[in-house]
Amino acid sequence: MRVIRQELATLCCFLLLGVFLFLKDNLSPQNLGNSESVLLLIVVFLIMLWGAFNVVRHAESLAVILGEPYGTLILTLAVIFIEVALISSVMLTGADSSTLARDTMFSVVMIILNGLVGISLLVGGWRHKMQSYNVQGANTYLSVLIPLAVLGLVMPSFTASSQGGTLSPLLAIFLGITATVLYGVFLVIQTTTHSDIFQPPENKRQSITPTESNEHNLIVKTTSYHFVMLIAAILAIVFLSKQLAVYIDHVIVLTHAPVELGGFLIAAIILTPEGLSAVNSALANQLQRSVNICLGSALATIGLTIPAVLCVGWITALPVELGLDPLESMLLILTLLVSVVTFVSRRTNIMQGVVHLTLFAAYIVLIFDSV
Repeated sequence: MRVIRQELATLCCFLLLGVFLFLKDNLSPQNLGNSESVLLLIVVFLIMLWGAFNVVRHAESLAVILGEPYGTLILTLAVIFIEVALISSVMLTGADSSTLARDTMFSVVMIILNGLVGISLLVGGWRHKMQSYNVQGANTYLSVLIPLAVLGLVMPSFTASSQGGTLSPLLAIFLGITATVLYGVFLVIQTTTHSDIFQPPENKRQSITPTESNEHNLIVKTTSYHFVMLIAAILAIVFLSKQLAVYIDHVIVLTHAPVELGGFLIAAIILTPEGLSAVNSALANQLQRSVNICLGSALATIGLTIPAVLCVGWITALPVELGLDPLESMLLILTLLVSVVTFVSRRTNIMQGVVHLTLFAAYIVLIFDSV
């Protein structure tokens, strides 16, 4: 019974999926009506969000067992896998989803680099005054993230070979290979050649056996158990993503909401549990783990999502528009510059958190200002 209670979120995701498979077209927005569709969107969103917390719990348990940076890497890759699945589902079901991947990646980067980093630095600085981390690791993240973000989200708006923020076949191949190679080299550095720069400055790496842990109230079991349950939790969310995509598209059309809101909703599902993990780490004075989660997720979003959506677009012959408009490009570049300034020193304080949160507020205002 204890195991069932712990895995209840995943079980509910599979149960909801079974309901959709059994009732099929009876739950389509056209048959349900507008009010019922909005209500069902909320239900699916909340259950998937609950399931995402299960993903993070198992990933954090593996982090306790394996230590840094491997634990955070598992969490990051699990979350990005969900992101790609959600984007692909909406691309395949939405009426006009050519900009969805761009909007989602931009939302993820803004939420992470401004929202999560800002909150983590603010609450961590408020409780512990000054916090330290390994500046070499942060700089390594940014050295890969900055060129990939600019090449993937800004460059397509200025190319002459293809219009409207899309990429010509040559540039799409170049960008896909570049993102894959750069992220692959980064993973080698993070896990093999220079893993020490992604650990706390004190270089204290704890080796914890699978026992009951007090960290974040985790009950850590065996590696195989958490790995299997992590895969199950991910698959539950991935299978539900197609259903969510139908209702997101319908509700956005129904309410005349900004198209960017679809990307924001997907990013919210993906990042809420991971964001809480980053904030909790900052509160526990483990800023290194918080930095690894935030910058690692932002980098993985660009490095892995771009090749994935370009492949989906190529296979399905769907257009993929990656280029941001000038205002969004300005905000992205400003965010990257502020991030460089934030992570140039070895210690952080609440002022840096307030600055990042100001940029996040500007991003939210711009979403609804376009309506």
